[in-house]
Amino acid sequence: MTARQKVVVIGAGAFGTAIAVMVALENRHDVTLLGRDPALMADLQTDGVHDAALPGIALPDSLHYSAEPEVLRNAGIVLFAMPSQAQADAARNYGPYLAKDAVVVTCAKGIDRSSGYLLTDVLEQELPHHPVGVLSGPGFAADIAKGLPTAMAVAADDTAIAEQLAQTISGRTFRLYASTDRTGVQLGGALKNVLAIAAGIVEGAGLGDSARAALISRGLAEMSRLVVAMGGKADTVSGLSGLGDLVLTATSHQSRNLRFGILLGQGGDPASFHGGLVEGAYAASVASRLADGLGIEMPITDAVAAIIDGRLDIKTAIQQLMTRPITTE
Repeated sequence: MTARQKVVVIGAGAFGTAIAVMVALENRHDVTLLGRDPALMADLQTDGVHDAALPGIALPDSLHYSAEPEVLRNAGIVLFAMPSQAQADAARNYGPYLAKDAVVVTCAKGIDRSSGYLLTDVLEQELPHHPVGVLSGPGFAADIAKGLPTAMAVAADDTAIAEQLAQTISGRTFRLYASTDRTGVQLGGALKNVLAIAAGIVEGAGLGDSARAALISRGLAEMSRLVVAMGGKADTVSGLSGLGDLVLTATSHQSRNLRFGILLGQGGDPASFHGGLVEGAYAASVASRLADGLGIEMPITDAVAAIIDGRLDIKTAIQQLMTRPITTE
C-alpha cells in the first residue's frame, strides 16, 4: 500500500471529476478537485452532485473542492484533466503553484494542434522541472464514477514513477497498468478518437457491421505505423490505450467522437453537433500532417481530416478507400 498523498485533479469536467471521485472514494489519499469557477466549486461542495458533468452520481464526502491554485502547493501528484488544446495554457497558469517534487499527469487524449507535439512534450516544455506522465485507455467518465470495473494505462519515462502512479491512483474498481511508452499510450488515445469518428461515419451512412470491423482493424494498422515511426512500441497498440480504447470508443454511443461521426455519416453539418467536445476533430488534421511528414500512409485518418475540413465528401472518401491498390496485410 502506498503512503497517503495529496492528489489534485485540475479540471472539473466529466473525466476530471470522475477520477477525483474514484480516488477519493478509496479514502487512502487527500484528494482535491480544482476548477476555474468558484461558484461551481462551492455548489459541488454544498450539493454533493455535479449534474452538468455526471448527472445522478453522488460525490463522496471525502472529496475537497477549490478554485484556488494555492491548493497545489503541497500536492505530490497533479492530474491535468482539461481538454488537450488547453493543456499548455493550464501549465503556464498553474505551474508557479506546483510543489517542487510534484509529478504531473496529463489525462487528455489529443495532440497539440498548434505545435503538433504530444501533450507530455507540451507539459515538459512548460514545466521542465517536473516528471510528466500520461493516463489513457478505455474508460468513460460515468463508468469510472459509478465504480464500474475499468482498466487503463499510465505511462512515464521512469519505470518507478509509472509504477508509483499506478499504485496511487488505482482503486478497487479502477486498475492502472504501468508503462514506459508515453508515445504509444498518447498516440493510441489521440488516434482512437479519429477512428471513432470514422466508425460513426460508417454507422451513420448505413455501411454495415462488416465495414466497421474492417475500419477498426485497418485503423489499428494505421495507429501502429505512426506509433512506431514516432518512437513508440508496436506492442502498446495492442494494449489498453490502443486496441482497448479503440474498441470502446468505436462501438459505444457514450462516445462523443462516434456520435459526431454518425452525424457526418447522415449528412449533417459538423457545426450542428452539440454533444460536447470532440477531440478527434482536432487530432485528425494534426495526425494527418505528422504522418505526411514522416512518410507514413494513414488513409483513414486523412479521409476523416478531409471530411471534417470540407475538402472531401463521404461518397468519394469511400470510393478512394475501396479502390486503393491491393496489398498484403
